[in-house]
Amino acid sequence: MPEFIWRAAAASGKVEEGRITAVSIGAAMKQLRSQGLTPLSLEEAGAAGAAATGAGAAPSLGGFAQPKVRQAKGPVTAPDVLAITSELAIMLRAGLALDNALRVLIDMSHKPSIATLMQGILDAVKGGTPLSRALVVHRELFGDFYINMIRSGEASGQMSAVLDRLVEHMERQRALRDNVISATIYPAILLAVAVLSLIAMLGFVVPQFEKLFTDMGDALPLPTRLVMGLGQAFTRYGLFIGVIAVGGSMLLMRWFKSSAGRRWWQTLVLRLPLMGPLALKYQLTLFSRSMGTLLGNGVPMLTALHIATETVGNTVLQQALARVAPIVKEGGRVVQALSATGIFEPLAINLIRVGEETGRIGPMMLELANILNREVETGIKRLLTLVEPVLILVLGMLIASIIVSILLGILSINDLAV
Repeated sequence: MPEFIWRAAAASGKVEEGRITAVSIGAAMKQLRSQGLTPLSLEEAGAAGAAATGAGAAPSLGGFAQPKVRQAKGPVTAPDVLAITSELAIMLRAGLALDNALRVLIDMSHKPSIATLMQGILDAVKGGTPLSRALVVHRELFGDFYINMIRSGEASGQMSAVLDRLVEHMERQRALRDNVISATIYPAILLAVAVLSLIAMLGFVVPQFEKLFTDMGDALPLPTRLVMGLGQAFTRYGLFIGVIAVGGSMLLMRWFKSSAGRRWWQTLVLRLPLMGPLALKYQLTLFSRSMGTLLGNGVPMLTALHIATETVGNTVLQQALARVAPIVKEGGRVVQALSATGIFEPLAINLIRVGEETGRIGPMMLELANILNREVETGIKRLLTLVEPVLILVLGMLIASIIVSILLGILSINDLAV
């Protein structure tokens, strides 16, 4: 009969470890739960030894991250919040009290910053403060969406179910952002290769032919003279050009961070032929999913509208959506208010209308988010199929132009020699 190494949380919140003999891993879990323990990790003793020798860490059960031997440093990040939420949902679903679950999270934390955060929340909860109010102190980290979801869980008495929905929402949002970021990596690499290739050609290759063409003067073809001039300028003033380029980029980035610069850039992105509709759908996906999730957990309509609007990163769209809540507050219909913004397509308006008429606007907003999410993913793939060959073609044409210019100069020398 195999032996398993287990790690579990007791009802008191203390994390315990040990070994257990059972027919299967499922039977071992039943034995642990019958003893009032919540399994955190469970695996065969042989597999644990192999993992410790090889990877250096044991796999976890139920999504729990195992403590690492080396403590990680740095502040609490969004992935940390997602992990905390997932672990807390599992422990509450397993029957642990909230304060005991928070103690387990402190014991399991792999960052001092996480332990400090959870200890502060635990102290507030032990003092009689609701969890949602304890999180308000850390509003910048958790956000209004998260806090209101927790508040709805406290009101409904379904905290573990709400945490599960929070985890699903956060994972979907992260997956969407990761898809967008991943889509820009390859074009960015191509662009960097293009810039480095031009620097190499103008800074190292072209100067090698300068002595060869020195005595030719105006006899050289115009393309060759232009390339030689660019090479000389780059060789003499390359450092100065680089300093100006870096300084200009820093000033430009600083301006983009200002309200005026950010608004100008975000307006420009929305007006681009292919990128604009894609950026619009991406932002509306964030809005729709946030609003649908909030409404599905009993958050009032006006509160859900305010919070969902704040999840939109584009200030132009945010200002348009900010006009929805006042219209609804004065008694207007949600579908009319959203339609008045002019940023929703007819399909979205029809879905919202059906949801409002049937009293299922929350699920319809989630369905709209799924549709927009698929359209964003498809749009990204189509955009990449267009951008990648264009970048390769432009890079090839630039390098080919330099090479052809040099060859024209060499041919002109041969003509003069004849």
